[in-house]
Amino acid sequence: MGFSCILSTPLNGRGMKGGSPLGLEFCTIASGSSGNCTYIGTKYTKILVDAGVSGKRMEDGLAELKLSGQDIDALFITHEHLDHVKGAGIFSRRFDIPIYATVETWAAMEGSLGKIAPGNKRFVYADEVCPINDICVKPFAIPHDAADPVAYNFLVGEKKITLATDIGHATDSIREHLEGSDILLLESNHDETKLKKGKYPYHLKQRILGENGHLSNHAAGELLSSVVTGKMKYVFLGHLSEENNDPHLAYETVAEILRKNHIKVNTHLHMDMAYRFGNGAKIEL
Repeated sequence: MGFSCILSTPLNGRGMKGGSPLGLEFCTIASGSSGNCTYIGTKYTKILVDAGVSGKRMEDGLAELKLSGQDIDALFITHEHLDHVKGAGIFSRRFDIPIYATVETWAAMEGSLGKIAPGNKRFVYADEVCPINDICVKPFAIPHDAADPVAYNFLVGEKKITLATDIGHATDSIREHLEGSDILLLESNHDETKLKKGKYPYHLKQRILGENGHLSNHAAGELLSSVVTGKMKYVFLGHLSEENNDPHLAYETVAEILRKNHIKVNTHLHMDMAYRFGNGAKIEL
């Protein structure tokens, strides 16, 4: 799904390092039911999406990328659950970073963040483009049991990255926003059999399996197979449940569905895992 954006010229951006503004980088710092954080950047602009781990963990992840908190221009939040906001307040205060979230998400999370400088409280709106220097950011609504959850498209020139986790079920709007992505981080949260037979209480199982819960491995495979085009180069499966999934099972379940739909993994499309406790592969477009 395409969108237009008027970009500002980055004159003194904290993330400016020189070079072409069209180089686009992606790396997950943490992804799972225990915490989530993803880096997206260009030579001019550095963004984090979610801060569901400690400030130290984010700093360590950035250090592996030869960056620091001082380089980060903005933090975008998908929704208010702790595994997405745990370190947001302290990171914003430590490095004077603006936090972007929907109005309803701000209302739901503000009490848990601690004091945020008024100028660092920023708002986004589903389907409205938010330019950050040379990156166009577009939130889009997703079905999840939170106040006003969103996923995000990031566009630089013709290059597009999409982050879509915490999705209860696939919708036509989600498919449209996933199409045309070069890189996609997609939720593959649980194996339905493991979840149903596991030790979670019944009400929690029903929440996860519900339309506003999380995508199963099978649902992730079906969604992915419906949006893969020749443009899509990399898919990372993320937000795995530690209790109700494992990386090998998630990978093989999704890969088998792709094969059945004549999509050859690591031929047509490179697929990898987003790791729970460490940086994933760094991709440069």
